[in-house]
Amino acid sequence: MATITKEMSITDCISKYPQTVPVFMKHGMGCLGCAAARFESIGQGASAHGIDVDKLIQDLNKVVENEEGE
Repeated sequence: MATITKEMSITDCISKYPQTVPVFMKHGMGCLGCAAARFESIGQGASAHGIDVDKLIQDLNKVVENEEGE
């Protein structure tokens, strides 16, 4: 079950799941505090940075699932 989707806003994602911040950074999305992050979806941000959105979503959900499973 995917908790995080590419339609979710970047800000909503990091607010709800702060443990995802390192995943965004690892994928090259270091602008989490920029103005665009407030209204851009994860999919839009990934596309703007040339990032594989499916891999990013997979990694974000993996971190959330690992934390919830502990």
